[in-house]
Amino acid sequence: MKSLVIVLAGLFLVLQYKLWFEQDGIAEIWQLRHAIVAQTTENQQLAQENLVLTNEVQDLQNGTAAIEAHARNDLGMTKPGESYYQIVQK
Repeated sequence: MKSLVIVLAGLFLVLQYKLWFEQDGIAEIWQLRHAIVAQTTENQQLAQENLVLTNEVQDLQNGTAAIEAHARNDLGMTKPGESYYQIVQK
């Protein structure tokens, strides 16, 4: 009876080791779940950035308001007859 208990205890310890520390064990599953959450968050951020860029491309292709806004803000361009004033803070 004593040897059976020792064998069963040894088998239990081997199975616990495999469960916690070997490949496809609980520790790796926790790491994979963390990686999935991080990747999902990154994918959502990239999808939002893609949506913004897609809308900007559509605005640039379909209308002149977006082109005019880019020209004014990014390039400092003005329409003919307009005056540009820059106020410098001390």
